[in-house]
Parts: sequence; C-alpha cells; structure tokens
Amino acid sequence: MKKILSDKVINRLTLYHSILTDYIEKNIEYISSPQIADLLHMDNTQVRKDIALLNYKGKCKVGYRARELKILIEETLKFKKVKTAFIVGAGNLGMALAKYDNFEAYGFKISALFDNSPLKIGLKVNDKEVFHLNELADLAKKLDVKIAILTVPRAYAQQVTDFLVDCGIKYIWNFTPCVLRVKNDIQVWNENLIGNFLQFTVNHGVEDK
Repeated sequence: MKKILSDKVINRLTLYHSILTDYIEKNIEYISSPQIADLLHMDNTQVRKDIALLNYKGKCKVGYRARELKILIEETLKFKKVKTAFIVGAGNLGMALAKYDNFEAYGFKISALFDNSPLKIGLKVNDKEVFHLNELADLAKKLDVKIAILTVPRAYAQQVTDFLVDCGIKYIWNFTPCVLRVKNDIQVWNENLIGNFLQFTVNHGVEDK
C-alpha cells in the first residue's frame, strides 16, 4: 500500500534535499540527522521520523549517505516525472518565477507565460515566450498542460480562474491574495506570501526600527 506523505513532511523533505545537494557538492559523504536539524533550527527527532518514512536507515554514529538519501527523496517525490505548467500573469512576480531555474531540478517545467497586455505579448523570459491569454486553451490542449501558476492582480483573479477552468486547467498554484471559488474537481494551492511573512514576523518577534 502506497504511503501518503503529509504536506508538511513533503515540505521538510525538499529542505533536506537542498541541504544534501550542498553536502554532495562539497564532497561530504555522510550527513547526520542532528546536522540537518541544526541547519533548519528544528528537532532532531522530527528529522529522523521523516527519513524513517522513506524506509531508509543510516549508520550508527555516522549518519546517512548523502547521495543515497538525496536520490531516495527524489524518487519518493517523483522529481524525474516532469510536470508542465503555464504562468498566467506576466507581471513582476510572474516574470521572476519564469526566471527561476531550479524548478526543473524538481520535475517542474514552465513552458510559457500568458498575459493580455500588448506590451508583453511576444517577450521572452528565460527562453519562455509570453502569449496572449486567448491562446491558452489551444496551447494547453496541444501541450497537455493541466497546471497554471496564477500571478494576476487580485481584481482579475476569479475571472481569470474561471477562464482557466474553461480551458481545461485542473490545478492552480495561486499566488494572488484572493480565495478562489472553483468546482470540486479543481485543485487550488494557495501560496500565501503575506500570511507567511506575518507568521515569520509575529512568531519570531521582528520589530519595527
């Protein structure tokens, strides 16, 4: 029976993967759970529990082989299975996401951007072209794309979401500060930038200067 990992575990595993990549690049063969825990300012017990979910054991008093653990995380989280997506909204945030090269290392490929501004249509960002929004349905069908990253202004978020659903998009990574209304068969992941920022500042006592 396939083991279902929680969102929090998946998030931590990606952080472990980043640390393991750094160790491998430095030619460090082993890494221990306390070392991972210290870097992430978390409990060592939690690190060991997460890695135990992968059915992987390290060597006593030595730790885990960094390369083996990295590969196991990649296999568990299916990094090698490419998921193709569109960015909808070629503003500052959309452009910044298009320039981010590390997505593909995790099996996430952005193939194009979409906007309705004549000034942006035809631009290329990191070898990805900006198309008019009206072309999205045809390209989604042609490339079999079911994922959209939504970075439009709040005022247009719901309208564009309805359009995306009509175009066959099934999964929306929502970067807008808007709670989207969608049918039950549409999956939305809300990237709450403001909420994350406030969570950090409140919980860690960040004060005004």
